[in-house]
Amino acid sequence: MSAVTRRGLLGAAATGALSLAACATPATNTLAPYARAYDGTVEFGHGVASGDPLPTKVILWTRVTPKTGTGPIPVRYDVFAADGSLPPLASGMLSADAAHDFCVKVDVAGLAPATAYLYRFTALTSAGEVASPEGRTRTPAAQGTAPVKIAVASCANWQFGLFNAYKAMAAEPDLDAVVFLGDYLYEYGIDGYGSETAEALGRLHDPVTEIVSLSDYRLRHAQYKSDPGLQAAHASAPWICTWDDHESCNDSYRTGAENHNPEKAEGDWSDRKMVAIQAYFEWMPMREPESGNITSAVWRSFNFGDVATIYATETRLTGRSPSIGWSDVINATDTDGTVTQAKAHLAMMNDPARTMMGAAQETWLGKALSESVSGGKTWQVLANQVMMARVALPDMTKVMTPEQIDAQTVPQVKQMIGFSALGLPFNLDAWDGYPAARERLYDSVQAAGARLVTLTGDIHSAWADTLYDSDGQRVGVEFVTTSVTSPGIGAYVTDIPDLGQKFVDANPEVEWHDPDGHGFMVLTLTPERVSSEFVKVSTVLEPDYTAKRVATFAAVPEGNGVSALSKV
Repeated sequence: MSAVTRRGLLGAAATGALSLAACATPATNTLAPYARAYDGTVEFGHGVASGDPLPTKVILWTRVTPKTGTGPIPVRYDVFAADGSLPPLASGMLSADAAHDFCVKVDVAGLAPATAYLYRFTALTSAGEVASPEGRTRTPAAQGTAPVKIAVASCANWQFGLFNAYKAMAAEPDLDAVVFLGDYLYEYGIDGYGSETAEALGRLHDPVTEIVSLSDYRLRHAQYKSDPGLQAAHASAPWICTWDDHESCNDSYRTGAENHNPEKAEGDWSDRKMVAIQAYFEWMPMREPESGNITSAVWRSFNFGDVATIYATETRLTGRSPSIGWSDVINATDTDGTVTQAKAHLAMMNDPARTMMGAAQETWLGKALSESVSGGKTWQVLANQVMMARVALPDMTKVMTPEQIDAQTVPQVKQMIGFSALGLPFNLDAWDGYPAARERLYDSVQAAGARLVTLTGDIHSAWADTLYDSDGQRVGVEFVTTSVTSPGIGAYVTDIPDLGQKFVDANPEVEWHDPDGHGFMVLTLTPERVSSEFVKVSTVLEPDYTAKRVATFAAVPEGNGVSALSKV
């Protein structure tokens, strides 16, 4: 970028080239309220980010870390043309303060559609100006059929490895956006999930205990955003973010979570949920629900010209009914008892009152799908957290040799071997545990004539699925990204080189499955086709890595629906 002069910035601030609306802190087009510089030292240790892109608006975010001194820190933001030329197209002032953990974000309006911009922040201190790193953002098209290219990621556990996938994602050229599907961070302490890998890498969680309080969640967000790979990915393109469970607590739902334990002094679930949401809003580049709305109601939509509408859903903290997983049913030594209990379990699972999104979000999505179709958008893309396809385990008693069965050392895997013969869905924390809610979603898709493309994370492995309703009618397609670092099925079910194919053979909706490795997806949408390239990094245990596209699957419009997937 060209050198930025103070005169140029002051001139842009005075003219108010773009209208501004602050999210977390007040914003104004004048420097006057902040004439007093911060009497201390600061740094930008967590990078910059942009998010929630609209044709004329985008959120810009950073955090200013006070090293010495007290009180609010005046922060200027500047938006430049993509070539960095002066003067800036917009400038304004923000205030970083302890009430928001010294994070600031602003909703910059008045931008041009389908346009790339550069931006940065500057802290005003008595010792001089301190500049942030530079970021790139882009607004989506308001209309037209230009291709849309999006990176898709999920499940980044600090303790399980290096964020090489983020670094590779940042190197992807010409991204219109990044869609993040949840598990941006994990709540566990250093003695839990991933502790052995973390010890070996010297990459232990901060704080060392499970995060429960507001200060805990803030510290964990700060640690994750200290990673250079994640910072690079945030600075490369605007993000559309939605949370899954670990941003609050494992297997969370509206009224509780599997990993929330009040008897262990973890307090009331509603209190923990609210502080987790507060820290998330402070640290993430996203718009927050308007005043008067439910705090966790973060579902929202984004149009990319006439090509696609992306719906960021919320399936954890607002409307999800409690999970009813198999752990209390499976008994490896009593098959008859397991069958009897499983039947009772299935009756509970099929209760139509069970919801994944809740009634308000279901109604919103049904209407939004219809509006997208009537507005001439080709694709309706669901940024969804958990597996939507129907998936059962392959019958391990038949498809595994005795030697392969004996080689399994993970207790949960050994327990599932007998259960797998029942042909039942194995992950009831996914849509398989909420079948009536899934059918209602499918009904909305079919009523709207939508071309459904579902993007999914959570399961730490890669999948390509064609989706069908309970009557066998094709409803859409699903692309499931593997994790940034979290271990997948292949890390636990070992010594079965064709495990992915065994899942394909056992499940009519599954076209392809890769149970190993880490990476992300690159989704490309045009009026003629949607395709997903599955990208894997060679390692997350060393800083030197390679990135490789291991598979590509595509579908095309077909009437008011979508074709089955095909391998490219």
